[in-house]
Amino acid sequence: MVKQQKKPVTQSLYETFLNAISLLSFIFAIIFLVFQLETLPEKVPVHFDETGRVDRLGNKVELLLLPLIGTIVWLGLTILEKYPHLYNYLNLTEKNKEAQYKNGRLMVNVLKNEIILLFSFIIFQSVRIASGAAVGLGAAFGPIFLTVIFGSILFFVIRMLKM
Repeated sequence: MVKQQKKPVTQSLYETFLNAISLLSFIFAIIFLVFQLETLPEKVPVHFDETGRVDRLGNKVELLLLPLIGTIVWLGLTILEKYPHLYNYLNLTEKNKEAQYKNGRLMVNVLKNEIILLFSFIIFQSVRIASGAAVGLGAAFGPIFLTVIFGSILFFVIRMLKM
């Protein structure tokens, strides 16, 4: 059995770049929402079906849940990133331990940032739909999101198995 290392794996420039891009888009989406909130009708889209069409309207205050949930997810995954030695690895050895930790950490970082970009898009589109500038998220939204998330997971799992 491999003794798991507890020292932190340093964040790469790529991870820092991904964090910056996703955080900037998320902050922009939140600012956009806050500035538009007063102008929105009382009933706004709060849920979408599998084709990206609005299937439930709710009070415009409910839109504030998106930044709250997004922030909680971002914080949780950021904390999880700091402990790659706690993840479950299929073929961890003394020789590949460092590379596995970096790969695991990068996977969590990529997924975190993809999810935050998703929240940013949904916030932005919800405001646009409520104000009449858009009809829905788009039929391709669900398949694209699932392909990106599961494609990323598959990429990192295959990479892990090759180490």
